[in-house]
Amino acid sequence: MTKEISADQLMQRIAEEYEDLSKQLKVIAKYVEEHRQTLVLERITDIAQACEVQPSAIVRFAQRFGFSGFSDMQTVFRDAFAPAGGNVNNYQKRIRSVIATQDTPLSNTQVTQNFITACQQGLDDLSQALDPAAIDKAVELLVKADNIYVVAVRRMFPIASYISYALQHTAKRVHLVSGLGGMYHDQIRSIRENDLMIAISFQPYGKETRYCARVAGQNKAKQLVITDSQLSPLARNADAVLTVKEGTAFSFRSLTSTISLCQALFIALSYRLELVIEETRDAGAYDD
Repeated sequence: MTKEISADQLMQRIAEEYEDLSKQLKVIAKYVEEHRQTLVLERITDIAQACEVQPSAIVRFAQRFGFSGFSDMQTVFRDAFAPAGGNVNNYQKRIRSVIATQDTPLSNTQVTQNFITACQQGLDDLSQALDPAAIDKAVELLVKADNIYVVAVRRMFPIASYISYALQHTAKRVHLVSGLGGMYHDQIRSIRENDLMIAISFQPYGKETRYCARVAGQNKAKQLVITDSQLSPLARNADAVLTVKEGTAFSFRSLTSTISLCQALFIALSYRLELVIEETRDAGAYDD
């Protein structure tokens, strides 16, 4: 076995070396990232079938990162995720079994309960997988930023809108990159070296968000990325990455965990700023 390594350290290494992997090994890397909490429960043949590769490719993947074989690599995830993995699996099975065993359509209340259960699963996952070092780094970036630019598109845009609103209750200068009127280029072009961009993007990773990340990188601004995988294209050049696995019910991903994480970041920042949250000053009514 390779020298002692944590699951997070292994995933970080996989992310760093991802671009150099073969096409087959990239498929396996994505599978490992997406299923790492249940990887200890799976056989090598099951993973090979899911990735549409031969079992020998799984072995090569493990050896590529210094392990003697798949079982050796699996031990890393067993030590890190076995306690939480069972609960996650039970939640997923519960939701799926309800759908599969119903002879009649679900009631509105049942649909609601199933979705709430999925949200609870996502929050449990977030709590179990929190990386203290990543959280500390994210808050430090927020503290030091001269300007904060926030960008997200489509499903994630409401999250960007919320965190922009929340951060404006501090003394920070906050810019929501909304792209209104196709103005992404104009809204992000002024980002500079002492600024921070918060990019929120989940698969399939919006092209507008990736464009803004490129501009931020070219202008030497810091980047805080909130995404669903360390293998996200946005994560590779980020200064801090926070990953979120949202709960899913009826093929619909919730936003509960992502917005909870953003709220927590705002509260942590406010705490670092000596608990002084600057409320918007009342300038009188709109028609005064």
